[in-house]
Amino acid sequence: MAEQNHKVGSRIAQDEKLRMAELERIRHSAAHVMAHAILRLWPHAQFASGPAVDTGFYYDLELDHRITPDDFPAIEAEMQKIIAANYPFERVTVPREQAIRDAQSGRLGALTERPGQPSKFKLGNIQDIPEGEPITYYKSGDFIDLCAGPHVERTGDIGAVKLTSVASAYFKGDERNPQLQRVYGVAFKTKKELDEYFAMLEEAKRRDHRKLGQEMGLFVIDPEYVGPGLPMWLPKGTVICEELEKLAKETEFMAGYLRVKTPHVAKAKMYLTSGHLPYYAESMFPPMELAEDVKPLNRDALTREGAESDSTVQRSNESTAYYIKAMNCPHHHRIFAAQPRSYRDLPLRLAEYGTCYRYEKSGELFGLMRVRSLNMNDAHIYCTPEQFADEFNAVNQMYLKYFKIFGIEKYVMRFSTHDPAKLGQKYVGEPELWKQTEDMVRQVLKDSGINYIEVPDEAAFYGPKIDVQIWSVIGREFTLATNQVDFVGPKRFGLEYRDRDNTMKTPLCIHRAPLGTHERFIGFLIEHYAGNFPLWLAPDQVRVLTLNDNADLVNYAQQIVNELRANFVRVSADFTPAPIRAKIADAEAERVHTMLVVGPRDLQAGAVSIRVHGKGNLGAKPKADVVADILQAIKERRP
Repeated sequence: MAEQNHKVGSRIAQDEKLRMAELERIRHSAAHVMAHAILRLWPHAQFASGPAVDTGFYYDLELDHRITPDDFPAIEAEMQKIIAANYPFERVTVPREQAIRDAQSGRLGALTERPGQPSKFKLGNIQDIPEGEPITYYKSGDFIDLCAGPHVERTGDIGAVKLTSVASAYFKGDERNPQLQRVYGVAFKTKKELDEYFAMLEEAKRRDHRKLGQEMGLFVIDPEYVGPGLPMWLPKGTVICEELEKLAKETEFMAGYLRVKTPHVAKAKMYLTSGHLPYYAESMFPPMELAEDVKPLNRDALTREGAESDSTVQRSNESTAYYIKAMNCPHHHRIFAAQPRSYRDLPLRLAEYGTCYRYEKSGELFGLMRVRSLNMNDAHIYCTPEQFADEFNAVNQMYLKYFKIFGIEKYVMRFSTHDPAKLGQKYVGEPELWKQTEDMVRQVLKDSGINYIEVPDEAAFYGPKIDVQIWSVIGREFTLATNQVDFVGPKRFGLEYRDRDNTMKTPLCIHRAPLGTHERFIGFLIEHYAGNFPLWLAPDQVRVLTLNDNADLVNYAQQIVNELRANFVRVSADFTPAPIRAKIADAEAERVHTMLVVGPRDLQAGAVSIRVHGKGNLGAKPKADVVADILQAIKERRP
């Protein structure tokens, strides 16, 4: 059965978008062929849903035999027979009553009718199809499946396929339902593309941020003492955090942002007002119940014995629930409300690298990509409707600036809108504001020339949003951040400004975080650069090496170190008598970006020899020119 799977758009040509749609058909068709092949081997298998996904496909099934990678060759052999048979994919529309009868007979997701073995998961899927909506099957050979499509014309049109893994999944994603086996595979149009994909996976393993982060001493996660999903930044990792913050602060200062700082905790009232409670409660850490009225006791009235065993405060019986901060926006709303506002104050751009805490399920934690403590490049822009287009476009342009700095060439703006039928349920019931804000976002995207794709029914509950997807240099996709339009939060908090006509109005709010969180973005950058950061971002920017420990040579080298350090360059030195090859090898292994090698000839000429990590020897240059170029490269944040 097909699941709605919206592919994201990107800065790609239209023909590539069409190619991606063709790949979806290939992958969806491959899922049917895999189910067909499994049924040839285990005819009693019960199938649930089998969609296309980003790089391939999967099918969920119930089977008493536990499928393992050892079974893959046999399944793939049957798949190849089905592909070679070149069966047509035939689409058939049937009445709901017939679909139910066919599922009850066991015919759906099967090769024949199976008396006494109804297609129970297909029955569940039929129940999800709204009354009046057409119900369709796809038939290929003996295999018939409940499916909305689309598919390739014939099984022979499926390109190169390979099964990759098996996992567990609950039917319809609900843990109250039966647990099924999920068999994954990948599919591409050609064998060459398939081989390139697996080569990319091997390269991705080499670049894995968890592996490189440990090797480079960037961060540590201590589940025993600190807790899972709570990374601690080591000195070298902290350098990267601070460089990113510096970039953000400089960029935001030039764009007119004002910096604020907010506490890490807040009363439950804050999140009840914002609407995050109770709907977001599962993703928040449990509350702390604290007594509000605290009266100090008279220490003189306490005996020494009592002082050692009793509290020195007396608490009331009333308590207040506090939550550690899961998001920054409610705090920023309260900052807006802290003083009267006029239209002259808008747009008001409040920025903060705020630390938030979210209780991700332990099974979802993954290195720096899914954590429970996150430092977010957050800001909230309060503006009038007339200012919205310029402000939203400025945020998009900030993204493009960052993409250029970090060499991100492929990205996606995924514009998520609401479903009018779900107003008052999934989405706040403000139809006019939904139409107004969605029209404004759509127009900004069109006017700015940014390619985007519109995705219905995936907006935030309080407004439309843009999810930003980026690709690393090896083609791995990452979620960077989200831009959201919020017309609910300001109303909930009673935010107002006095307009030109002397009436009080509610501002629009734009939530934005172009650099996402330190954790996710640095995880991306580690893999993007394979740990070989550009000079401005490298934890070890420069190391000065001497050919020997001659006193004059060491003195000259130390002068270089002092000059660089005076300009806040992260510079280290190796003046030991060890062979220069060993010193260079050590620096290369530690991913020092630039090595300045000083020998007797350099001393005499007032020069240094330059080596750059991964590029080798770049020759000797005058010392002053080398220092000036290093400082300029850092200032410009050269790639």
